[in-house]
Amino acid sequence: MGIFSGLRKNQKKNSRSPAEGENIYVASQWQLMWWKFKRHKLAMICGVIVILLYFVALFVEIIAPYNPEQQDARYAFRPPTTIHLFDEQGKWHGPFIYGTSQKRDMETLSLVFTEDTSKIYPLRFFTRGDPYKLWSIFDMDLHLFGVEDKEARLFLFGADRQGRDMFSRTIYGTRISMSVGLVGVVMSFVLGILIGGISGYYGSVIDTVIQRLIEFIRSIPTIPLWMALSAALPPNWPPLQVYFGITIILSLIGWTGLARVVRGRFLALREEDFVMAAKISGSSEMRIILRHMVPSFMSHIIAALTLAVPEMILSETALSFLGLGLRYPVISWGVLLQEAQNIRAVATAPWLMIPGAAVVLAVLSLNFLGDGLRDAADPYGR
Repeated sequence: MGIFSGLRKNQKKNSRSPAEGENIYVASQWQLMWWKFKRHKLAMICGVIVILLYFVALFVEIIAPYNPEQQDARYAFRPPTTIHLFDEQGKWHGPFIYGTSQKRDMETLSLVFTEDTSKIYPLRFFTRGDPYKLWSIFDMDLHLFGVEDKEARLFLFGADRQGRDMFSRTIYGTRISMSVGLVGVVMSFVLGILIGGISGYYGSVIDTVIQRLIEFIRSIPTIPLWMALSAALPPNWPPLQVYFGITIILSLIGWTGLARVVRGRFLALREEDFVMAAKISGSSEMRIILRHMVPSFMSHIIAALTLAVPEMILSETALSFLGLGLRYPVISWGVLLQEAQNIRAVATAPWLMIPGAAVVLAVLSLNFLGDGLRDAADPYGR
């Protein structure tokens, strides 16, 4: 009886309504992918995190409470500010911070910050603060949250050695680090599709030459290759040109893996009936590649690209951390982590490692999202 009752439970769990069962047979490939992807709860959660990260990257000026370049030596290595809801007498005030007093430790010569409970500064949403240009177009001074009193400063992630707000700098770094990965992957997508498609479609000598080129690029150690290509950038370039230069470098290195995948798929598809029918109907070779062969496995390409974005982010972070990538005054997570090269500074102010936590969060979220897309795109998966 126990076995049969267990079988009934499994049948009920896996059973679908007649309407849902009929929809499966008439659903498009994208609908089937979405239904399978929704069952991957971790991928759904990570997808929301990735969307939030790109939302933050889009509106960094509003979300950051302060100008990331605003310096104040009085707050050098200021620890993260504690947010309170109740005062010392247990009275409710809502979210607020205390004032701070500081003195220098005569033994270590470092500043010691203590809370001044006699001063209470409430936190407000949508406050007026440092002026900025949203997307370098609109003049605004509205911030998502902050302290209205100019005498107090809120340091959610502490301050660096120049007294700059680490939270604001980490938020601004989101735009550069996340966009480098996205732009670099788009460029790799174009190179991988074109070169891999030509290699797999034509075969013969062209395929041999392209595959030997790919093997040569992949055989070169990554860090020396980065160093050589980064050294080719002129040192007097402005930050914007350096940004695009690093993006192009990452794209020139990252297209080989996708090209191999596309080439393998093209070798399998070029003898299919729909490809032969397109040839007989007089379609050009580029039309056959871009309009018939590539869309047939676009779901797999999307999954591969999603998994490639974290590699781009890690590459930019590593280059900038080593001083070979983006440089000051550009703000990225890798540039912020240059402060972590000083062991003494990290021991004094461990919150300088927080941009590294942002890198870990972004990379893990993108990896789990890519796993979910890959499982959803697998036509043989259950």
